[in-house]
Amino acid sequence: MPSTVIPRIFPVILSGGAGTRLWPLSRESYPKQLLPLLTDNTMIQETAMRFPRNGVFSPPLIVCSNEHRFLIAEQLRQIGVQPTAIVLEPVARNTAAAAAAAAVMIGELDADALMLVVPADHAMQDPAPFIEAVKGAAATALDGALVTFGVAPTAPETGYGYIRRGAPLDDGNGVYRVAEFVEKPTVERARDYVGDGEHYWNSGMFLFRPARFLEELGRHEPEVLSACLKAVAKGYRDLDFFRLDEDCFAAAPSTSIDYGVMERTTEAATVPIDVGWTDVGSWAALWQLAPRDAEGNACQGDVVTVDTRNSYIRADGLLTAVVGLDDVVVVVSDDAVLVSAMDKVQEIKAIVGKLKSASRTEALAHRKVYRPWGCYQTVDQSHRYKVKRLTVEPGCKLSLQKHFHRAEHWVIVKGTAEVLRNGELHTVCENESIYIPIGIEHRIRNPGKIPLEIIEVQSGSYLGEDDIVRTDDEYGRMPGAASAGALAEGPGQGAANKKPGG
Repeated sequence: MPSTVIPRIFPVILSGGAGTRLWPLSRESYPKQLLPLLTDNTMIQETAMRFPRNGVFSPPLIVCSNEHRFLIAEQLRQIGVQPTAIVLEPVARNTAAAAAAAAVMIGELDADALMLVVPADHAMQDPAPFIEAVKGAAATALDGALVTFGVAPTAPETGYGYIRRGAPLDDGNGVYRVAEFVEKPTVERARDYVGDGEHYWNSGMFLFRPARFLEELGRHEPEVLSACLKAVAKGYRDLDFFRLDEDCFAAAPSTSIDYGVMERTTEAATVPIDVGWTDVGSWAALWQLAPRDAEGNACQGDVVTVDTRNSYIRADGLLTAVVGLDDVVVVVSDDAVLVSAMDKVQEIKAIVGKLKSASRTEALAHRKVYRPWGCYQTVDQSHRYKVKRLTVEPGCKLSLQKHFHRAEHWVIVKGTAEVLRNGELHTVCENESIYIPIGIEHRIRNPGKIPLEIIEVQSGSYLGEDDIVRTDDEYGRMPGAASAGALAEGPGQGAANKKPGG
């Protein structure tokens, strides 16, 4: 019989994604899990807050890309969550490898614990039943089953995989054997699944013992297991992050937990849940979740409609007027406008593909770019000049750096700046300015208690963000030594990771 003791459970939040399905709001450098789409909190904040701090759930372990590390750390800080670890994937290798690295690290922390794998960008209207379902399935997982969570379908959704429920297990906790995993069905088959009591949407959430997952992974995807064991063993601390070894992790084949393990193991189990779940995979899904007016429109921002129905309209900054349209999506950002038929929103990723093929930056980043010290936004640019607005948070500073192709002129419009220029320290107050010639080493720091606002004018023959040579950086973005080891070891030195933007 399964044990009735609930072990410690580590939530593992997978924060990948390419930022294509919710373009133009979501971009590669700022994907949907970092955005406040349904509440004032971002998707990853909502996910992290889902787990009660009651002794059963440990602080979450986050697996994310290197590019998003400071953004995620700051968003967790804002909600008072100190994660078990933020693990950095050097390259994307799908969910099996991400979960494997987390399993190795959690196993080193607590061999008796369970890990609960959840995506960072799924919505859950009522998390309480999910938490109870996890607790109820803990005994089954502790005894060796690999548990997934199935959502009763409310519509013939063809964008989800399905689980067919098998016989109930004998633990009395609402856990069933998995009879079959079903690929994304045709609409006709999906209609048959709705309400038949046997089929559930595959939520992509899993509960198992780390050692059991690694055992099954080694049986079915040994190359993934081998690569991840080496990536953790050769990984190292970098500030508040743990970096997986790039060469080792890149050797892992790219496969999902479903394809790599769950569809091939004989120990798959499922727990039905009813929690108002969706993966927020499209603008149409957001329209379904958002409050709507009497005409069925979900509007956000400065929006005016006339003779418009059943549409999702979002304006970030600009007045947006829509007349005489039904069943459309209109999204206006500071540098792009999307207009789509509601039933064609899944094709938006083709637009992003075209933008990437044309080397358009709108596919990758917004005009406002976030950095560990604050953010910057391009205001204007031409062939030999660029104007930016910089915000440096209190107590933060940029790297000590120089440029070979551009000079910079900084005008302080709010706050006070300490500027180190060619070895000399200057205090620059509001309505004052300072000039940084080409090739001169410099750094700016905000010593105050309010954000420092700067207008930066760059001029020169090349204005790319990669024209930065750093000689000192407290954020680990320049070559340096780092300590080996996993979670139990203390922080090491900065890692080799040159990133643009101060």
